[in-house]
Amino acid sequence: DRTVAAAEVTTSPGPEGTARVSLRAASGHITPGSRASLVDAVLDLPEVQDCAHLEAAFPLGDSESLHRLEQRCEDVNTHPAGASALVEATLSSGRAHSTAQESARQAPSRR
Repeated sequence: DRTVAAAEVTTSPGPEGTARVSLRAASGHITPGSRASLVDAVLDLPEVQDCAHLEAAFPLGDSESLHRLEQRCEDVNTHPAGASALVEATLSSGRAHSTAQESARQAPSRR
């Protein structure tokens, strides 16, 4: 057993809070989907879902993480910084989407 990917997450409280995320993957071959799963796990954390904004950093060239962030976030802006890619995004639609899904699951079925 070895760790193939990890994330460091810090959040600032409040409705306009920001989640700051650093994503790292082990060197060498990593199973496709591992990086996307890591992004999903981070974005599904309750403390991240309570934030309105995301600032993320990951290795430049990690297209799988970038693609997943683009799928799950709004207003995604990316720029390189040395050997890293920095991403700024809005998380509000993800929260609304999660809330709508949760409400749909809890609502009784009507026929």
